Amino acid sequence: MNNPFAFLITQLFELYIYVILIRFFLQAARADFYNPISQFVVKATNPVLVPLRKIIPGVAGLDVSSLIFAYAVNVLKWVALQSLGFVSVGSLVTLVLFSLVELIHLTLGLFIFLAFIRVILSWISPGGHNPMVMVVMQLTDPLFKPFQRILPPMGGLDLSPILMFMVLYFARSAIAYYIYPLVFSIA
Repeated sequence: MNNPFAFLITQLFELYIYVILIRFFLQAARADFYNPISQFVVKATNPVLVPLRKIIPGVAGLDVSSLIFAYAVNVLKWVALQSLGFVSVGSLVTLVLFSLVELIHLTLGLFIFLAFIRVILSWISPGGHNPMVMVVMQLTDPLFKPFQRILPPMGGLDLSPILMFMVLYFARSAIAYYIYPLVFSIA
């Protein structure tokens, strides 16, 4: 996909997908919704999510409608790219499966990005009184905790992010190397 318009369309769709995913993870992490960053995310997603929640209820305290909306936007991205002649997705089965796998891939990328931001912020602003720092901390705490249990901080140095990055990159690479080709071979 070397076409600059295809790149632009992809980036715009994926940016909104990231906002939707952040909305899901803000709720899952029970983050502060009065934070200005959280308020932006809520206002950017409410026009679709509020009516969608009337149709699709939450499950176990998780906002399933956010995930379904993110998935639908991802499907729409590929439909738009195909209808404009930039890509050929193939069959409907391929589109459905590929969009699901890609959503997982995008989610892992979001986690990697947020974790990287958290590591950088811990060096620059460890206090965390900035609204952006607070949101990043609240979003990444559930991600960091399991790795900190495996590899607790030693002498004031937390090496758990290294392990976490390895696991996230491995999962993302495994999807790209094994799952994407499998999806295209099915259809």
